Amino acid sequence: MTQPDRDAYTRMFAADGTVLLHPDRPAAKYRPMRAVRNFRKLMKDKEDTAAVFKIFESLPSKDFLPRVAELALSERGEMLRSAEPNLPEILDDHAALRRTPAGSLAHAYCDFMEAEGLSAAGLVAESDRAGRPRYPDLIEWFINRSRDTHDLFHILTGYGRDALGEASVLLFTHGQSPSQGHLLIGYAGAANIKNLAKGSAAPVFGAVREAHRTGKGAPQLMAQPIRELLARPLDEVRAEMRIPQPQQYRECHRIWQAEGIDPHNLLASKSAEPELLAA
Repeated sequence: MTQPDRDAYTRMFAADGTVLLHPDRPAAKYRPMRAVRNFRKLMKDKEDTAAVFKIFESLPSKDFLPRVAELALSERGEMLRSAEPNLPEILDDHAALRRTPAGSLAHAYCDFMEAEGLSAAGLVAESDRAGRPRYPDLIEWFINRSRDTHDLFHILTGYGRDALGEASVLLFTHGQSPSQGHLLIGYAGAANIKNLAKGSAAPVFGAVREAHRTGKGAPQLMAQPIRELLARPLDEVRAEMRIPQPQQYRECHRIWQAEGIDPHNLLASKSAEPELLAA
């Protein structure tokens, strides 16, 4: 992006005066080797969320600023920022979420987060660990909302937190908000899974490609009123968002179970990592 183009975004403001791009925010730099280093860290520890954020920062998308402007400066974006200024506060108030009807997205979300020992605030803390400076602009709002809706993707898509589930969620997310970081982690992660489960008949690449297609065909989740979605029946929200059951992902789990493979322990093996990183 040229400097005049960048300067134009520093002159765009929301109705409340928030600038789209703060002039002190440094220009994104394409740093593929930094992305590879952090991908290696992630392959050693899939819980290293800070490495994920650093991968995304290292592989900036050329159309990122136009996408931020399209949502943040729209009437919908203004409404979302006014009605849901802090998603983690909403998502971590499980007492309030549990007051929604049984079968709601909120109940499914609480069940998932409590079973996994997760919180929206915890994801914020992991993001902070990446050391990214903050700026009072609409880009900050967009980045934060993308982060804060991640675990809702797990609920809506049906993908778990196993290695294949995380790769699938990231490729679903690429279908919604494209970035090379999603592609790297999603498809390279799938290749690593194939290597770790050598000889398995599980359709790993079929599963992640299915997730990618679903993400492309679904309305952008981060652009939806999350508080309203949470109160509605989960099946109804899935239907409206055009998110089908993850058939190929479930087939992988079925086959692995028959083969005696635990999908949650795939990354415990170190044998395939050198092969993937040398590729």
